[in-house]
Amino acid sequence: MGLVLLSGASGREQTEAWAKDELRDAALGDKRRGARLVRLVAALSLRPASSVPDACGSWGATKGAYALWSNPAVSPEAILAPHAERTCERAAGEEVVLAIQDTTSLDFTSHPATKGLGPLENEHLLGILMHSVLLATTEGVPLGLVHQEFWTRDPQSVGKRDQRRQKETRDKESRKWLTGLQVTMERVNGKRVVTVADAEGDLYDHLAWPRQEGTELLIRAAQDRCVSDEARLLWAAMESVRPHGRWPVRVSRKEDLPGRTAIVSVRWRRVEIEPPVHRKDRRRLRVVPLNAVLVREEEPPEGVEPLEWLLLTSLKVETLEEARQCAEWYSHRWLIERYHYVLKSGCRVEDLQLETAERLERAVATYDLVAWRLLWLTYQARRQPEAPCTLALEREEWETLYCVTHKTSQPPRTPPSLRDAVRWIAQLGGFLGRKGDGEPGPKTLWRGYRRLTDVISGARLANAGHASVYYPIE
Repeated sequence: MGLVLLSGASGREQTEAWAKDELRDAALGDKRRGARLVRLVAALSLRPASSVPDACGSWGATKGAYALWSNPAVSPEAILAPHAERTCERAAGEEVVLAIQDTTSLDFTSHPATKGLGPLENEHLLGILMHSVLLATTEGVPLGLVHQEFWTRDPQSVGKRDQRRQKETRDKESRKWLTGLQVTMERVNGKRVVTVADAEGDLYDHLAWPRQEGTELLIRAAQDRCVSDEARLLWAAMESVRPHGRWPVRVSRKEDLPGRTAIVSVRWRRVEIEPPVHRKDRRRLRVVPLNAVLVREEEPPEGVEPLEWLLLTSLKVETLEEARQCAEWYSHRWLIERYHYVLKSGCRVEDLQLETAERLERAVATYDLVAWRLLWLTYQARRQPEAPCTLALEREEWETLYCVTHKTSQPPRTPPSLRDAVRWIAQLGGFLGRKGDGEPGPKTLWRGYRRLTDVISGARLANAGHASVYYPIE
């Protein structure tokens, strides 16, 4: 993976070594700023769910964090630049990488004093929009961010859909997809890269954007587009094709539904996407040849919404295995949603109280590295289950975790495995570990980690002035 892992080192030493390596060559205009960023990222990584003062541990370190985020000479792009370089280095060992794009909103409505915020879904919600490109392996292991941008909306633009429709893509928010694709091509050179996007990324300009050799698209269709076919419309063109085959798909357990196995059928065919009829420059636009892959659950259980993906791709699709590969690669798109979840719920970035939107953007860019490492550690537990948990946890954390889980006041002398520690943390977050549940995901893991942090804080208060004693909780 290209991460610094020190044999026999403590969790703090591991984290500090990782932060120093991940942020080497940070160009913030002053070496002292770079060193401060390294210390800050390491501190936040050790206490991701804690407040900034608690994570920093001293007033001096806290003041330094706020000074860094207040400095107009430090941009979010500069904070993330060394991480993007390390991400590309990690991708270098992969034959194919996925570049997953997605947008999320950061809601700061509860902090009305913050200057520079804009409306989100409506004029009553205030915050910042963020679009990210996350690289991942074709097996679904997150490699890191390669691009990210922030922006706020003009309050006068809310509710004016017709006016936005008349603008060209480069003048609308949807240009984010083109920017993400362009930056990916520039930074991930000499590598086969598949850009993955959900239905929001189904834009004609995104599909038609000039791509260099080795750059592919895999986008979920949202619109019933006109195609150069007697069927005339995309969905009708796909329905005219008989299923080429079927295979079982494991559907993860949701909050109100148990996990299950769905049998899906697959159809594919070559399509030519025509330019949108509303475009004034339609005559100058080209037809875009792509492959369409329709994955559908034909007989879902009663009362359950069937699985269905219609994917548009530049990848070659001539066999059942190639169609299945498209579906599997697209299924990793949820990684970026999990990343955003960890950033918001694990790192609590929406709880930050800073004076301006610009300062918030610098702070979120700092927490980006923390959130990615948290997500990576989730998958590291699956790749190296027998590694000691000191890879991710400090002694106080794993000892408290053991005592809480086993309802004892005496932790073992030898640290447990990373897999065991991760499952115990997930149990604190509601993971049941039943047959068929599989390994815990980021949501339950970071709910559990937040609870562990609370337990440790309580134990510190209870043990103040006394020898370390761990109290099991019911």
